[in-house]
Amino acid sequence: MNQSVKAKSLQNRNLLKIKPLKWFLQSSLYPRIFQWAAVLVFAVIMVETLAGPTSAHDNFGTAATWVLWWPLLPLFFFLFGRFWCAVCPFAWVSDLTQKFFGAKRKVPNFLRKYGLWIIDIAFIFITWSDHVWGIVESPRGSGTLLLLILGGVMVTAMLFERRTWCRYLCFLGSLSGNYSRAGMLELRADKDTCKTCTTRDCFKGNTKTPGCPMFEFPMAMETNANCNLCGNCIKSCPHDSIRLTPRKPTSEFWSMTRAHFEESFLAIVIVGIVFVQNITMLDFYPSFLVWVERTLGIANQDIAFTILFIFAMTTPVLLLFAATAISRRFTGETLRNAFARFGYAVIPLDLASHMAHNLFHLLAEGKSIYYTFMGLFGTHLEGPTNFISDPTIQIMQYFLVIAGTLGSLYTAYRIAKKNYGVGKALSVSMPYLVVILLFGILNFLTFTVRMGMRM
Repeated sequence: MNQSVKAKSLQNRNLLKIKPLKWFLQSSLYPRIFQWAAVLVFAVIMVETLAGPTSAHDNFGTAATWVLWWPLLPLFFFLFGRFWCAVCPFAWVSDLTQKFFGAKRKVPNFLRKYGLWIIDIAFIFITWSDHVWGIVESPRGSGTLLLLILGGVMVTAMLFERRTWCRYLCFLGSLSGNYSRAGMLELRADKDTCKTCTTRDCFKGNTKTPGCPMFEFPMAMETNANCNLCGNCIKSCPHDSIRLTPRKPTSEFWSMTRAHFEESFLAIVIVGIVFVQNITMLDFYPSFLVWVERTLGIANQDIAFTILFIFAMTTPVLLLFAATAISRRFTGETLRNAFARFGYAVIPLDLASHMAHNLFHLLAEGKSIYYTFMGLFGTHLEGPTNFISDPTIQIMQYFLVIAGTLGSLYTAYRIAKKNYGVGKALSVSMPYLVVILLFGILNFLTFTVRMGMRM
């Protein structure tokens, strides 16, 4: 399909041609109406986690965060990209802090260059500390984590321009950036129209609308990773160049021209992290951890878990490096470049496995949200927390993992086809297909065992 035909096809699917939707996105209501709702709920969650019941079973803040919000996030990323980032309370705090106290300095080159690595390390540390110190199971732990993030947001907002925290330091932003790449919605600009533009309002902003808070220029965008669908460019573009279109899931990975090693590294590490999260919530995990301690001669559970955690993270990385070493014999590419390109292929499986894991908490513990919410008003309720039966949840989990595995397999093949042609596609992608299939089978097996409750 030539570029003009492709552009016309995209324009025909442009959701901004729906006049009520375009009016809403260009109005001052968006995203403010969602943001205020999120800020209100966040305020209640902060008070509950820091001053409410000390038991997670009775704490609305814990239930709202880890049984509702966290499980729904991957689904939001898949359907709407980084829309959550547009309404995130931390983003609101950042904008407010910057408005009154911001020095608005340029982002240091160090953050621009190494921000993703800082995010990777922070994400790994937070996941590890949750299992060691029980942040999720502790309302005070959850509240302290939120306070630390809030402090980081405010400090960066006082020092630097735009949403520096969201772009370069937020561990959830990096996760959402990876997951939204596989999503079904994208915001882009018509490059032919943008070529004649002299204002660049979409990036710089104007007197009515700020510039892109995530430092993105719509004309040059080829990825959803750093677009939070805030609507600023839709409001400020003087040439009506912005389009919002549905797309095939995972299709972004096939067409991207720039692959980043640190993004692929995080994607591979998440394979191990999700696997650890599954294993640690299975009924046999405590006895398994005791066996590890005895086998390794370790008398400390935290050290035993740390060894398991490191093993679970490094194994997928090493397997993908091995696949890359085999595959590059057919391409002649450097190991780093090939790893970076194909690392994205595991993201569909990451996303599906994450959704499958959290599906249990949402559907098996979802009623706890209502029970703890009524507790805010002095009404104590007890009863079953599940919406549907465990076997039904397991079937849904199987479906998600299978779909994610197939999505990753297809993505790896399409990446090879796009970069090396039909003739080499299968031979280049085969090592990755084997590794991805192995990841998929291991994830599938973990969901054959019932998970433990959070609440």
